[in-house]
Amino acid sequence: MKAAVMHEFGPPEVLRYEDVPDPVVGRGEVLLRVRSVSVNRTHCLRVRSGEYFPGLPLPHVLGVDPAGTVEAVGDGVHVWKRGDRVVVHHAIACGACEACRAGEGEYCDRQRQIGIHRWGGYAEYVSVPAQNVHPVPEGLTFPEATVVVRHAPLAFALARRAELRAGEWALVMGAAGALGGFVVQVAKLVGAHVIAAASSDERAAAARECGADIAVNYRAEDLLEAVLRVTEGRGVDVVFENVGDRALWPKSFGSLGFRGRLVTAGAHAGGRVELDLGRLYHRLQRIIASPRSSLADIERTLAESRAGRIRSVRIDRVLPLAEAAVGHRLLQERQVIGKVVLEPPAP
Repeated sequence: MKAAVMHEFGPPEVLRYEDVPDPVVGRGEVLLRVRSVSVNRTHCLRVRSGEYFPGLPLPHVLGVDPAGTVEAVGDGVHVWKRGDRVVVHHAIACGACEACRAGEGEYCDRQRQIGIHRWGGYAEYVSVPAQNVHPVPEGLTFPEATVVVRHAPLAFALARRAELRAGEWALVMGAAGALGGFVVQVAKLVGAHVIAAASSDERAAAARECGADIAVNYRAEDLLEAVLRVTEGRGVDVVFENVGDRALWPKSFGSLGFRGRLVTAGAHAGGRVELDLGRLYHRLQRIIASPRSSLADIERTLAESRAGRIRSVRIDRVLPLAEAAVGHRLLQERQVIGKVVLEPPAP
């Protein structure tokens, strides 16, 4: 089969489109004919560069979120059959540690990830545990299914951990990104009022497409002033801070009102910021970490997608798998708004 393979860590050009052996489907596994897989900043770009999981054995095939059709099933798999349209969630729980026994497999001590600890979906075929396979909601294309199941479950987890309620105000940082776009949708689904923060007018427009009530281009106007104006000086109840930009942090944290909650699942801009502890405790505020999603979040995503209440964020472009390096370069240089999706050759 063909795959985009990395034999070394480095720039996008280390991804080489070449022939590799077909995967073998093991017991309890599903062999997937890949129809789509996306380019992700953390699980693709940072892994490829060697910044994330630098001890990864090489050669390696990336791709945490493939969608496609079932080609074959291993022994013990009775739920799926050849031809089923499915999408993969990347996190593999051990099922035996304390977190798994408590029903919190997302915090498994020995969690492994498709596309990192084992070869992923940057290939024509990939073999994955049957427990990681979910049905593609009716009406979704394969690229849309890839994007929805990759990011929407975490958006639901963030809203749940932040205890976001109807009628509250929420500020979404990085709202034009994939996770940010789904956070906007989930917050509106809850019944919250949403202020979206973005770095350009075009990105602000993308956030409005997802349902944001107000979108602020923080390079054109002061974000904190805009938030306080909209909320009549109160500030917001919840800040979804998945950027971690040192320069923007005073604006996002400063937007948090009395008893406000700041929830985070990312730090693409670095993550090291200065925290005003006095403001935090005097205003009874909370900072909450929520890096992973649960099976319940995935199931909620699928249900809301089937009902038409959650839809894919903008897919900037779909490229052939042979151009994986191009997709990485585009995302790395911030030349896209939304997602880049790769497609292997059609069957």
